Amino acid sequence: MGESKIGELDRLGITVVAEDSVLYESPFLGQHGISILIDAEKKESRKKILVDVGQNSAALLNNMKLMNIHPAEIDAIIITHCHYDHTQGLTTIVKEVGKKDFPVIAHPSLFRLNFISNPYLRHVGVMQEDTREKIESAGGSLFLVSEPFLFMPGLTTTGEVKRQTDFEEVGISLLTVSEGQTKKDMMLDDISVVANVKDRGLVIVTGCSHAGIVNIVKQSIEITGTHELEGIIGGFHLVEGTDQRIQRTVEELKKQRPNWISAGHCTGFKAQVELYDTFKERFLPLHTGMKFGIVGEKQEKR
Repeated sequence: MGESKIGELDRLGITVVAEDSVLYESPFLGQHGISILIDAEKKESRKKILVDVGQNSAALLNNMKLMNIHPAEIDAIIITHCHYDHTQGLTTIVKEVGKKDFPVIAHPSLFRLNFISNPYLRHVGVMQEDTREKIESAGGSLFLVSEPFLFMPGLTTTGEVKRQTDFEEVGISLLTVSEGQTKKDMMLDDISVVANVKDRGLVIVTGCSHAGIVNIVKQSIEITGTHELEGIIGGFHLVEGTDQRIQRTVEELKKQRPNWISAGHCTGFKAQVELYDTFKERFLPLHTGMKFGIVGEKQEKR
């Protein structure tokens, strides 16, 4: 395995703290949204990063308590994009962490207007209780960057994802306001998190993949220089995708040869079926409460 541009981790732990569905017979609460805790280790350094916060902070904190995740142990939050089901309650979670200058990493356009007009006008971006000022007053320190952002050796964001495919799209008709005009929102703030684990390769953590999951994989390989793909986890936003787009997406993912994929939230049932038909036991529907451990030559799932 060639040397990575971003370095490598010795171990990566992943816990799905919030998702639309829950594990069978679990006590956890589901919600339309996603929140994933990353536990990254490199030598003596160990950092816990929360990727997105869902839309219901009470449910999220309930799950964290049941999972023995203490907010004060979280070292940073990465927000994948502006939508309410990934950001609502961010101020509350930052307060629960209780640290000064607590890093909150996202794209510079996070706080823009983002709305739909069908079937009626509805803002779906960051809500008023989670403004820049309120996050900072709660102790958050905003790192708003469009380029890949290296959190620690072996762990980075993708930065703004280049659109390289001809079949992927945002997945929903979204609008914004720029210079007094209503314009189509291309969701340039859609970022993902990439970990490079020693002897295993890349693990990609997505929010909704509005940039296109294949585009995200291509960018992850480009910025890391690592072609080995251990796993992909998160939402793929194919819930309203055409059969042709779903099939093409799965075909392109197969070419990348990931060891496993776990997709849920906005992925949609038809896309999950196609992923299972293609990857068989290497595909797992995403559920609240799932845990993954990737260590050297050994992967643990439970």
